[in-house]
Amino acid sequence: MVTVIFPAAGRGKRMGAGMNKVFMPLVGVPILIRTLLQYSACNEIDQMVVVVADYEVEFVKKLLGDIHGLKPYKVVSGGSERQYSVLNGINSIEGSEEDIILVHDGARPFISQQTIQATIEAAQRYDGAVAGVPAKNTIKICDAHGMVEDTPARSALWEIQTPQGFKRGILLIANDRAKKERFLGTDDASLVERAGYKVYVVKSDYQNIKITTPEDMLIGEAFIREKGDPVNGINKQIMPKIVSMIEKEWLGRDEK
Repeated sequence: MVTVIFPAAGRGKRMGAGMNKVFMPLVGVPILIRTLLQYSACNEIDQMVVVVADYEVEFVKKLLGDIHGLKPYKVVSGGSERQYSVLNGINSIEGSEEDIILVHDGARPFISQQTIQATIEAAQRYDGAVAGVPAKNTIKICDAHGMVEDTPARSALWEIQTPQGFKRGILLIANDRAKKERFLGTDDASLVERAGYKVYVVKSDYQNIKITTPEDMLIGEAFIREKGDPVNGINKQIMPKIVSMIEKEWLGRDEK
């Protein structure tokens, strides 16, 4: 059994759109729907769990109800931190310790089928697996005053993306330890690493960006314009209705 959990409960303050960024339309299709359809096209995926803020759960259920071609899914409420949202997603489904759990950012719609499949295979073989790309830029380690302390070799540095995949049992152990020790990680792999497990990096591609700022929207639009829409089977006729639902839900509404 392979389950994908999509943490999508963020407020998207850096986007400055007044709504959860995953609902924003990218070339006419909301980002979240693009992401879910990409995973639904993968034969290895059995089910999906979308984790959103508690006040968005019913809206997202209604939103996705009109989308055809999705793998079986459920929508659950998130926690106060990303890792708690992921844990809520895991606890919402049954499964064995050997089942594979993938975690993928709801705002990362350009994931390739090759990277999804490679991450699943690596998660089955190793303690954990993360998608990533070699760092392009020189990285500096600085102190609290902005003074450079070290320049690590770029050849050893990777920019980590999602999906991140783990056996269910390992991910639960890592989350339990982090909770007991009040540790907050920047990603799920950091929890697994901290629990003593080894994580393998699957080489992804630089197009697998996370839509975070208005500039990222422009980059995403350029990808679609130049390389074609990566999502097949989108019902273009229903998308204006979906976008209208989103606009009606958020029009004049302050961020919660």
